[in-house]
Amino acid sequence: MVPGSDDWKLGYEQFLEEFSTLVASFPPPFLYVNDATSPRVTGSVIDFALDDIQRTEPGPSRRVHHAKVNAVACFTPRLLYDSILNALTKWKPSWDNGCANWSLEADSQRFNENFDGFIHGLRAVSVHLRDKGEGKGKAKEKMQLEEQDVRLVIVIERAERLKENLPEILVPLTRLAELTQLDLTVVLISEVRWEDIRPSLGASPDPYFIDIPPPAKETIVQRVNSKFPMSDGHSPGPYHPSLRGLYSHFVTVLCDVCFPFTHDSQEIQYIAAARWPGFVQPVLDEHQCTNSDVMDLDERNNPTPEFPPPSEDVRMRLSRLFNASLSTALEELYPRLTNASDWAARNKPEPDLLAKHPRHIVQPLDGGAKGAGNGTQALPRMSRFILVAAFLASTNPAKSDLRMFGRGLDEKRRKRRARKITKAGPAMIPQRLLGPLAFPLDRLLAILGALLEENDAETRLPAPEYTIPGEYTDMEISRVGIYSAVMELTSMRLLHRTTPGDRIDGPPSFKCGISFEVALALAKQLAIPLNDLMWDPA
Repeated sequence: MVPGSDDWKLGYEQFLEEFSTLVASFPPPFLYVNDATSPRVTGSVIDFALDDIQRTEPGPSRRVHHAKVNAVACFTPRLLYDSILNALTKWKPSWDNGCANWSLEADSQRFNENFDGFIHGLRAVSVHLRDKGEGKGKAKEKMQLEEQDVRLVIVIERAERLKENLPEILVPLTRLAELTQLDLTVVLISEVRWEDIRPSLGASPDPYFIDIPPPAKETIVQRVNSKFPMSDGHSPGPYHPSLRGLYSHFVTVLCDVCFPFTHDSQEIQYIAAARWPGFVQPVLDEHQCTNSDVMDLDERNNPTPEFPPPSEDVRMRLSRLFNASLSTALEELYPRLTNASDWAARNKPEPDLLAKHPRHIVQPLDGGAKGAGNGTQALPRMSRFILVAAFLASTNPAKSDLRMFGRGLDEKRRKRRARKITKAGPAMIPQRLLGPLAFPLDRLLAILGALLEENDAETRLPAPEYTIPGEYTDMEISRVGIYSAVMELTSMRLLHRTTPGDRIDGPPSFKCGISFEVALALAKQLAIPLNDLMWDPA
């Protein structure tokens, strides 16, 4: 965030009004903030809010000092105690003092031995901050103790980890104001509900609850746009001020793609950081080629022209080229399976992309699959499975599905049916030459589940909670993302819907829109034996 700006308040105005009023007036001793969508953003907003309260409070009123720690990093009691005390006093251990933690100058007592020592440390911190605020000098009158007293606010992120790592400290932390007899507030931030981590037998008091609702799409767009790191503007680059309008258009399209899967603005900003340099690189290449003759001349007589913002035609063409690749970026970058800079370097667009006619662009964008056409180069892995399943559903008769679903574990290959030689009769034409057949959505999902169970089980992440065979696959094909992928493929004309969109009786029906060559290329990428699964591969 830019210092002095109010961009960090976007989408949190109501929460900030409630939280700031509580902290500045009469805060509860225990406050629980639940944010199931983006707890890290909420933690940074609370940190900014406490800094703003401490900076803008009037002179003789209470001074607010806060400390924010992460329960993931503080996995032992000593780490938690030292992190809180050092943050309250703004003490930073260094090599010059032997990496020692904070302590009083006249007392070498260690405050991290046990919880009693931590309580004494908080009292010592309160006295130290009060004496530091009073100042020295005969001319300055000493203020009253109640006006000069300090207020301590301890913020703990990822509070659900306390139940796993430090269960014996969770109850004393909720009663910390009662144990220390100080003006102190403990704020726990978590993505889970308090009922899931609350100690048993009512050992801890009930907190003051604050629930953070999921942000709207417009709020996420504003937050990501506010973090556009504009450069100095002397040389064209991805973050040139003239590209601010194109970046806003890019973020809007990116949020439209990512919003059904994540509402965390930091995750969307991470995807934007990886995708934006490749998205704007054709504009930079075109500007460099246009001004190449000017750059060769003397700069004193012919100064370099300013970098103009791209036209509306360039924006629309970039959107058509890169919109399909956003799904691939979402699949690989969320939840941060790869490094953003490495992904951006690996998926650079081809040079002089805007200078070529759209029909001449045959190279796949963003690491797409070579050999597949009709816009399938940049499709996610799950969408490719859906297309192969749709091709089998449009080519094979429905009676052949039992062969795919009902075979045993050791019978991986089907037995070819015996061909009966007839003396006379019309020649049988393969179904793939006659055209695709319509199939219902339920049959498509069933074939997709069979393909995933046999060809995708080895690439999945470990999931020990699924013990029944096929349970993980049933969970995957029932996700909302599968239905979203089907609708996206329909909009790309890779699937054709045969039933009206306003019809609600029965499942919708589709037809496959890809050819046998494209299906074979996709099957090779996914290691699917397509010919063995087809009823009549001839």
